[in-house]
Amino acid sequence: MICRALYLAFFLVSLCVTNIGCAAQLKAAKGLSRIGFAIQVGAFSEVKNAERLTAKLQQKGIEAFYFRKDSGVYAVRFGDFETWDKAKKAAQRLVAEKVIGSYFIAPPQTLGRKSAEPGIETAPQPSLKKLAPVVPKKRKEEKTGDGEPADRAKARNDMGAIAARTAERFVGIPYRWGGDTVVDGMDCSGFARAVYNLCGVNIPRSSREQFRVGDNVSRADLKDGDLVFFGNSETEINHVGIYIGDGRFVHAPRRGDDIKISGMDEAYFVKRFIGAKRYF
Repeated sequence: MICRALYLAFFLVSLCVTNIGCAAQLKAAKGLSRIGFAIQVGAFSEVKNAERLTAKLQQKGIEAFYFRKDSGVYAVRFGDFETWDKAKKAAQRLVAEKVIGSYFIAPPQTLGRKSAEPGIETAPQPSLKKLAPVVPKKRKEEKTGDGEPADRAKARNDMGAIAARTAERFVGIPYRWGGDTVVDGMDCSGFARAVYNLCGVNIPRSSREQFRVGDNVSRADLKDGDLVFFGNSETEINHVGIYIGDGRFVHAPRRGDDIKISGMDEAYFVKRFIGAKRYF
C-alpha cells in the first residue's frame, strides 16, 4: 500500500513537471492558468473567411481568434474545456446550429509532445523569410544558484522561444479580433492572448490586467516571449507586444492594421515603455 502511494505521488509530480500549465512552471500569479482542450475550425486559404467565422463566433459571445498555420492556410480556435468530452459537446452544439462545420479538438499543450496538429503545439518557423531566426540566449539566472532545477529552467526558456516564434508567424496578418466592443488597449492584448493561448497558457484579456500578473523583467534582461508594455504610466497602459529578441517585438499597431515587428529603440516606444512581464 505504501509503495503504491509513493508511486502515485511520483507519477503526479512527474505529470506536473512535464505540463506547461502546472503551477511549478507557470509563475504563481492570479490570472494565469493552463489552457485545456480547445476547438479548432477551418483550413481557409483566404484570411477574410477566417475573419468572418471569428466575428460570427464573437457575436455569440465566444472568444475566438484566427491564425496562420505552417501550411499557409488559416484556422480559427476557441474554447478552454476541462475535458475532451466537454469540448466535443460544445462543438456539436455549434454544428447543430450551423455555426461551424467540421472541427478539430486540440489537446492541452504539453512540452516536448508533438501534436496531431503540426505547427501549433510545436515551435513554428518565422512567417517572413527575410527575418533571421532569433536564437534565445542562455538565461543568466540559471547560474545564480537560485535553486531552480535545470530541467525546469530549460522548459521555461523553450516556452519563451515558442511564444516568440508563434508571434512571428502572425506578422503580416490583418488584425481584427477585438470584436465590436473594443476598448483602449484591448486589441493588442487580444493578439498577445491569442499567441499565449496557442502556447497553452491562459493570460488576462486586457493589457492592464496582463501587466498585473507575471514577474517583472528589466529592459536589459528581456528574453523571447516576454510581454512589453507601453503607455503613460502603469495605470494608463494602452499597448502591449511580444518580445522576439534583438530589441524587437511583434504587436498589433491598431485595429484593422497588419501585425508587425517594431524596435524597442524607436523613439515612440522608448518614450512610452512602462515595463515587461514574464509568465513562465
